[in-house]
Amino acid sequence: MANFQPQLTKRFETKDSHTLKVFLETGGYASLKKLFAMTPEQVTEEVKASGLKGRGGAGFPAGMKWSFVPKNTNKPVYLVVNADEGEPGTFTDRYMMYYDPHLLLEGIICTSFAINCHTAYIYVRGEFVEQIKRLESAIKDAKAEGFLGKNIQGSGFDLEVYVHRGAGAYICGEETGLLESLEGKKGQPRIKPPFPAIVGAFGCPTIINNVKTLASVPWIIENGAKAYMAIGTPNSSGTHIFGLSGHVNQTGYWEMPFGLPMMEFIEKYGKGVKGGKLKAVIPGGSSCPVLTAKDCGDLTLTYESMKDHQTMFGTGCAIIMNEHTDMAKVLKNLTHFYRDESCGQCTPCREGSAWEDRLLKKIIAGEGTSKDLDLMLEVADNMEGKTICVFSSALAFPVRSFIKKFPADFEKYLVKNTVAVPEKITTI
Repeated sequence: MANFQPQLTKRFETKDSHTLKVFLETGGYASLKKLFAMTPEQVTEEVKASGLKGRGGAGFPAGMKWSFVPKNTNKPVYLVVNADEGEPGTFTDRYMMYYDPHLLLEGIICTSFAINCHTAYIYVRGEFVEQIKRLESAIKDAKAEGFLGKNIQGSGFDLEVYVHRGAGAYICGEETGLLESLEGKKGQPRIKPPFPAIVGAFGCPTIINNVKTLASVPWIIENGAKAYMAIGTPNSSGTHIFGLSGHVNQTGYWEMPFGLPMMEFIEKYGKGVKGGKLKAVIPGGSSCPVLTAKDCGDLTLTYESMKDHQTMFGTGCAIIMNEHTDMAKVLKNLTHFYRDESCGQCTPCREGSAWEDRLLKKIIAGEGTSKDLDLMLEVADNMEGKTICVFSSALAFPVRSFIKKFPADFEKYLVKNTVAVPEKITTI
């Protein structure tokens, strides 16, 4: 950590960091010289060797995803940037686009070259008005200086980049729901297979990557996979922009290598838990199973440690809750959100999310029994893995983990001393 040099946020505190002038003065677009001296296959293999995983939540190896694009296809290949960032508690991609839009464009160029793509779309959450302005300005300036458009920097490679503004639907963060929205349709996920790398945007091969994933690529091209693998841990290589929100004395985001202990992250960067002792942590956005303070004792900021603790790394933005937090009410916020954001396409999700919200409302009102808690767990089981996309699982995970890890917070609301209704007696 002592010799760590930021890769993704190095320009954030530089005046006019979003401009092409500052970007070029600070080494921007330098990777293109090496990029165009390589073959697309070599670029893909370099990213594979780097161990770079998708930063959007799923953590799938980026280079491997690129290799799924069919070779010698007679259809155009598209790159789509998932810049929707609608996961509750997540707030880092928007700063990437605001402070350093050209770094994203450089990553788009590198990735597009690797997959033989000549048209890329940046799908941005519609509320990100200032980010959209800066992206469009960056695209205009980059094109004027020959970094986009025809024959980029004399390489013979052509690439056009367009910004597509979404309408603020959480479901459009799911890659196929995003594609449907991009095509002008209702944002509802598609059945897979076929996967987007084979049949994606407009029926053509498409790679969809997160903002931070693509912004990581130029450093890998310029410095090599081996140098990237030397940062972080063997299974979680490189750097990430980690976020902290909730009950900490200092909220914010920090770029650092993977591997820092969670408790050190909270104490050193968050300046400790605010208002009491640590009670719970949602490690990477609302859809991740919640962890207790005890769970966090040996937890590190890596994909593998999160898996070992039966949760997910997700977006790497942790939500911290102190000892006075009512976990039943926190979960009620989540069930309300997921109920509203379900696209309604699949019955287990549409009905299940509504039932979870309705049951929890009943419990918090003091009208629920232990049977209602059991029913919530049963509904969660009937939601997980039984729909077209993972949205229903994204609610099932917190429902199950909140109830099982913090039972007292739910049981205190249950009707006391309920008398069981006797079974009907049949007389002869």
